[in-house]
Amino acid sequence: VQLQASGGGLVQAGDSLRLSCAASGLTFSRYGMGWFRQAPGKEREFVATIAGSGTRTYYADSVKGRFTVSRDNAKNTVYLQMNSLKSEDTAVYFCAAGVGGSYYVLQPSYNYWGQGTLVTVSS
Repeated sequence: VQLQASGGGLVQAGDSLRLSCAASGLTFSRYGMGWFRQAPGKEREFVATIAGSGTRTYYADSVKGRFTVSRDNAKNTVYLQMNSLKSEDTAVYFCAAGVGGSYYVLQPSYNYWGQGTLVTVSS
């Protein structure tokens, strides 16, 4: 199984960015997908998750209303649309896959992790 996250970069506060995570080696629709992030000097934290069917999502309070998670099961890809970015969103963003098809908040629920993509928001 491989998860390849991409789309990170340097943006200004208030800008938008879309992250992608391409999955291979798994039956994608059977996995709940999640996005997590780790800021410098901090522990990795939950950002958003989406069920295998794509019909259920859940967000951290810090990003609710600004970020949108979606998936295209035909392309084995999950996305994170990030709008109204703030400096506190600066972090390495990771995608993860959890078997079972539901959506998951806790990190131990995830079986596979991508390598991360860096998002830097300048104020």
